[in-house]
Amino acid sequence: MSVARPTTIGVSIPIPAPHGDYLQDRRAEFGDPHARQIPAHITLLPPTEVDEEAYAAFRRHCAQVAAAHDPFHVVLRGTGTFRPLSDVVFIQVARGVSNCESLEVSLRSGPVSRDLDFYYHPHVTVAHNVAPEALDRAFEELADYSITFTVGAFHLYEQGTDEVWRPVHTFELTGG
Repeated sequence: MSVARPTTIGVSIPIPAPHGDYLQDRRAEFGDPHARQIPAHITLLPPTEVDEEAYAAFRRHCAQVAAAHDPFHVVLRGTGTFRPLSDVVFIQVARGVSNCESLEVSLRSGPVSRDLDFYYHPHVTVAHNVAPEALDRAFEELADYSITFTVGAFHLYEQGTDEVWRPVHTFELTGG
């Protein structure tokens, strides 16, 4: 008898092309070992293991959450860091923070329970698990980075056995 292994999922707002590709390339340039495994994104639900039953219920929940939220604008501007708590440099969400927070709370209020290691802070990681010099370089070189885009959907991702995160479902924000 085979036992199904849990699936590791995550929910994120993808950074649209060409900006997402650019940020992923920059993450690789800074030496981040996970740059090619993780598309540029704003996390709404961090990596979470689910069994088949919980996964099915969570997909239904995601559809309900998307139907209750309107599309919104995001401005990414400048860099920030979580140092010294965590060796991470990120692009800051300058507009759309409350929308991201609302989605995050709604997603975590459903059938999948997930405690957070840190207070939720929407951002786009551009350097993680790299030398301090690379973190400094990322912080300085992307300090003037700025883009605006409309968030019309969020993606449900699965982490493959190769550790690559792939979108498996798109949930359109249709408002309520």
